[in-house]
Amino acid sequence: MTLINVRSLGITLGAPLFANLNLAIAAGDRLGIIAANGRGKSTLLRSLAGELEPTTGDITRTRGLRIGHVEQIMPDKLVSTTFYEAVHLALPAEQIDSESWRVDIVLDSLDVPEELRQRVLSQLSGGWQRLAMLARVWVTEPDVLLLDEPTNHLDLSRITQLERWINDLPRDVPLVICSHDRAFLDATTNRTLFLRPENSHSFSLPYGRARQALDEIDASEARRFQRDMKVANQLRQQAAKLNNIAINSGSDLLTVKTRQLKQRAERLEDSARPAHQERSSGAIKLANSGTHAKVLVTLNEASVKTPDGTLLFNTGKRWICQGDRIVLLGLNGAGKSRLVDMIRKSITDPAALPESIKATPSLVLGYGDQALSDLSDRSTPFDTISRRFDVGDQRARTLLAGAGLGIDIQNKPNSILSGGQKARLGMLVLRLSNPNFYLLDEPTNHLDIEGQEALENELMTQEASCLVVSHDRSFVRAIGNRFWLIEKRRLVEVEGPEQFFASFSATA
Repeated sequence: MTLINVRSLGITLGAPLFANLNLAIAAGDRLGIIAANGRGKSTLLRSLAGELEPTTGDITRTRGLRIGHVEQIMPDKLVSTTFYEAVHLALPAEQIDSESWRVDIVLDSLDVPEELRQRVLSQLSGGWQRLAMLARVWVTEPDVLLLDEPTNHLDLSRITQLERWINDLPRDVPLVICSHDRAFLDATTNRTLFLRPENSHSFSLPYGRARQALDEIDASEARRFQRDMKVANQLRQQAAKLNNIAINSGSDLLTVKTRQLKQRAERLEDSARPAHQERSSGAIKLANSGTHAKVLVTLNEASVKTPDGTLLFNTGKRWICQGDRIVLLGLNGAGKSRLVDMIRKSITDPAALPESIKATPSLVLGYGDQALSDLSDRSTPFDTISRRFDVGDQRARTLLAGAGLGIDIQNKPNSILSGGQKARLGMLVLRLSNPNFYLLDEPTNHLDIEGQEALENELMTQEASCLVVSHDRSFVRAIGNRFWLIEKRRLVEVEGPEQFFASFSATA
């Protein structure tokens, strides 16, 4: 049974986001929506929820349909409430006093610890705040659930727990999920919509298989594009010849024929443009300045501790060598980011650390943390590039535009950039630093799938040496050639990440 029907939908907000979208959402659907940053995923969810009127087309919903929409940003009014209060207040007014038991059932289903339920949301991590918003919506018992980037800020244990929760939902409740987490989409969806400005594609397949089908369509369209461009070029050549004859002979008939040939070529060129060449979020490119050193970093029984001196783990004797793409695995709070920071300091300020961590003097560091703290909110994208690197004003603007930061935002504060725009600015800074070793802490946070794949490709193509912390399972599988695991207060090398990933699924 179709619950929501979308016909010829188009939305323009300053610029066109998408057009001519047709979509039906029925009971049992688990629909993943894929698009680059800023291409209208969140806007489409708002339209499905009835919160935004489309520019063209229409959306019909079955009578009395209750739609639950879990947005990305927590409303300010909830920041000062406790986890429990935030969910309790979402109940209809007539149920708040008599059916508060429903709150406990939802919180239990999401495995929210008792000690967190009375904590104020502003004191909790972004991941717990996301789960509070999900609980607020689910406690209202919606008929359709819309999830906007539900895995943002969640660690791997919570992502796998959320996957289990979604897969345990009643099958008659359809879900629409906007996400850049490829492994999460494969685990939770059975349909996929690739949202594009003009030619969106929908498949009754989870993300991975749908992507293969889309790639085949794009490849076919690219071949057709080449054929049609060849025909259009031939038509233009014929038109040029006829035009010369028409000029010399004064034939009005040949002049008309010339114009017709040009018009046919123009129509063919306009219709042939392949969908996969539609507007991009911006390129991601990296650099590798290289080094003659074989061993880049040596760890010799280094102790990784909390600020109060509590031992988290000992590294043993480990080496990071040229060509290594090491993924650091471990539970949340195990000390991954602390080790990354210690290695960073061993490169930037070697005197600040003991001899247990030593970096070769020829290392040029490319460092990116998950908070993108290297990018000042008060600076602008243009100042960020032009003041750090001797590239000239025009080159700086060209580089920013290529990274998806247009002229209209290059002189505005970094604080107004979206997460995706800020991530791409950070990647541009890394590239221009021309490093020969990368330390990357959650580098795919805020990157869309296009950006994730571009980063993967750059790390592989540039043969970049790196140490990476990431909860993105698809990214880890794609780039890692060595894997370190923090386990029982020791750093051990393992063959791959799958056993670590599986441990979460087994306990979820």
